Amino acid sequence: MLVHLKRIVVGIVGGLVLFVGILMIVFPGPAFIVIPAGLAILATQFEWARRLLDRVKKFIHRKRMEWEKK
Repeated sequence: MLVHLKRIVVGIVGGLVLFVGILMIVFPGPAFIVIPAGLAILATQFEWARRLLDRVKKFIHRKRMEWEKK
């Protein structure tokens, strides 16, 4: 029972943080920080979020390497 409650709370909090991050793409704010934070919260309980977070980390790493080459 407690495990299900934790999963629900993590889903709600992580989903809200992710949603706010997506809103920050259009409105002013640090979306590039908030979106991975929301995914990191969700990744503690959900495998799909863990896989997506890994893809985001790889993308950021690639872009950083491209930036450093310039």
